[in-house]
Amino acid sequence: MNKVVLVTGANSGIGLALCERLLQDTESLQLCLACRNMQRAQAARSALLTSHPSAQVALLQMETSSISSVLAAAQEVKLRYNRLDYLYLNAGIMPNPQFDVNAFFKGLFSSGIITMFTTGQGILTQKDCVTADSLQEVFATNLFGHFLLIRELEPVLCDAGHTSQLIWTSSSNAHRLAFNLEDMQHQRGTQPYSSSKYASDLLSLAFNTHHNKQGLYSSVICPGFVMTNMTYGILPSFPAFLWTLLMPVFWLIRMFCNNFTLNPYNGSEALFWLFKQKPESLDPQAKYHSSTSGLGNNYIQPRKMDIDLETSEALYEQLLQLESEVRKKLKGKQK
Repeated sequence: MNKVVLVTGANSGIGLALCERLLQDTESLQLCLACRNMQRAQAARSALLTSHPSAQVALLQMETSSISSVLAAAQEVKLRYNRLDYLYLNAGIMPNPQFDVNAFFKGLFSSGIITMFTTGQGILTQKDCVTADSLQEVFATNLFGHFLLIRELEPVLCDAGHTSQLIWTSSSNAHRLAFNLEDMQHQRGTQPYSSSKYASDLLSLAFNTHHNKQGLYSSVICPGFVMTNMTYGILPSFPAFLWTLLMPVFWLIRMFCNNFTLNPYNGSEALFWLFKQKPESLDPQAKYHSSTSGLGNNYIQPRKMDIDLETSEALYEQLLQLESEVRKKLKGKQK
């Protein structure tokens, strides 16, 4: 039977590159692009079908920051498919990034240049906002919307007789110090992106703990430093030519730091690699990093995540409690 693959945030960047690679590998799969902007989703689908005319590519409208949108999308998935083999949890935002220009140029000539470029440490903070569901936007988009989607899709993910995979797009910017269980939405901090990505690392481990026996496995990847719309959005006031001037610096850094994947195709290497693996053989506490050598060769680097079972379980329980609360609020609004 054809594999069924759903990718969130699939209309551009790493998500679209993954879809192209999946179809290049085999067109005998059912591919579903879950996107917020349907106009961009249609353009992405047309581009994929131009390259692969016989491919089965469907669209699904979903905004992961909206509870009602996630629930409606999940219901649609269950109507279309009786099982789901791969769920790529790729959608994410880093809104209103605040870039410290002085720290950036100081970092260019310091021993911490590699860490600065690969994690944004010392140069990036973000200003979050609140959604219509009264949730912090980054938390809702990057983590909770995906959590709710998985919970809703358990009937087609935990199907007897076959295994399914959850694959999270995390980041090297996922830091333990940015995350606080007592403030899991990061209302009081300045690094909501880093917090949400660290939480996704924890949540992946929790899903393995709770669902491996039902045939559902979860893995985490890091795409490396990739030039995508999110990356360009970090420096909205910088002229375009500055990126051109920086590219030789990036290429030079790649000679010593292979997580400078730079383009979406290279960044999707770990996502595509996991499509080929038996989930039972994977390490639930490893993050699989897309890497590109100085000569342009792609490969995977598994690295242990800075996570623990106790914290992952505590986060899982808090998310279940939040899920219960938002469902009650939604029912109240519908009456």
